[in-house]
Amino acid sequence: MNIIQIIPGSGGSFYCGNCLRDSKYVDALRKLDHQVVKIPMYLPLFSDEHDISDIPIFYGAISTYLKQVYPIFRKAPAWFDKLLNSKPMMKMAASMAGSTRAKGLEDMTISMLLGEQGEQKEELDKMADWIAEHCKPDVIHISNALLLGLAKRLKEKVGVPVVCSLQDEDVWVDAMQPQFQQPIWDLMHERAEDVDALVAVSNYFAGEMKKRMRLEDKKVHTFYLGVDVEDYPYIPVKEKPKNVGYISRMCHKDGFDIVVDAFIGLKKKAGFEEVKLIATGGLTGDDKKFFKEQKHKLKEAGLLHQFEVVEEFEGAARHEFFKQVAMISVPVRIGEAFGMYLLEAMASGVPVVQPALGAFPEIVDVSGGGITYSPNTPEKLSESWAELLNDPDKLEKLSLAGYEGTGTNFNIHNHAAEIVELYETLRLRSV
Repeated sequence: MNIIQIIPGSGGSFYCGNCLRDSKYVDALRKLDHQVVKIPMYLPLFSDEHDISDIPIFYGAISTYLKQVYPIFRKAPAWFDKLLNSKPMMKMAASMAGSTRAKGLEDMTISMLLGEQGEQKEELDKMADWIAEHCKPDVIHISNALLLGLAKRLKEKVGVPVVCSLQDEDVWVDAMQPQFQQPIWDLMHERAEDVDALVAVSNYFAGEMKKRMRLEDKKVHTFYLGVDVEDYPYIPVKEKPKNVGYISRMCHKDGFDIVVDAFIGLKKKAGFEEVKLIATGGLTGDDKKFFKEQKHKLKEAGLLHQFEVVEEFEGAARHEFFKQVAMISVPVRIGEAFGMYLLEAMASGVPVVQPALGAFPEIVDVSGGGITYSPNTPEKLSESWAELLNDPDKLEKLSLAGYEGTGTNFNIHNHAAEIVELYETLRLRSV
């Protein structure tokens, strides 16, 4: 099949689970001999993504924002858009404060969901025309439901089924001003009629979005995320230093401060003198003040020398991170639809210690590669770490179970084949 994947990028400024999810999925489809084209929106998917592709970035982050807020830019010449979408400008946009912040982008989110009726309708036509001319796909897969406004025009101009993934849209909408939230959910409900199928990444999130978007059961399919365990060097925990790790954007939402406070609490207990906290995942301009505050807490506790930040978090650097930790925790305050870092950790033989929120209990239960705790407090997290660090046999058992469970139940090649079956069914219906 010829498949289009439309993916909003992060620009490589922080660990983006959704970008990683889509890119790994594309690789798996290609290994099944399907032709797949990744089309980035807003920003490149990773820091080097634009270097290896001649595909344009549609809805460039800077020009889209300027045109939404300042109507005068809607008549800007093509060369001006090209300048704003250049690599240096994209890199600057990715590092800016607010580049991934939902609050303040309510009007733009509504406009994007309005699609052919929104302020970005010219950019939508440009994308649809480019796909129709250059790609001739059998199916188009949109990365998340905040982009449902693309579907109607894409189907009109390209004439193929459109599928949309569901993952963490609630986090974006719930961060907006209250008066905008329900109108956005209502729009997402309306625009869901324009796609042929919706694909949730966990059973938990399928149920959540059926309620929020008022979706019929028959339209929502659940396919777990996946990885190829052969891409990850498995190292038994007994061969690793007994350090705790964090891998995600280092921000308040993802609970980085909970990890720091839990580490300070752990170090007050006897027997953990050599344990370090190692963190990776990057941050945005919005997170710099917060990150500085966390470092100050560690300094005040006399633990700054036992805190390490791994600046690089793409490719080989991520594997090196997993070699240095005996477990990871990303205590996202309201949970997540899935969490790609869980699979990456377990495929590397690193058990996960997660709050009993969102899809975390589901993923831990299916994989067998970790434990959950409640409530999501530094004290409970510190207690959970101490329990595992004091029980090397249990830690080793979780390490092996997570590795095997990931390979069996979260095998990306199996899930890619399952989604292709859905694509084929939709294509036959549309003929």
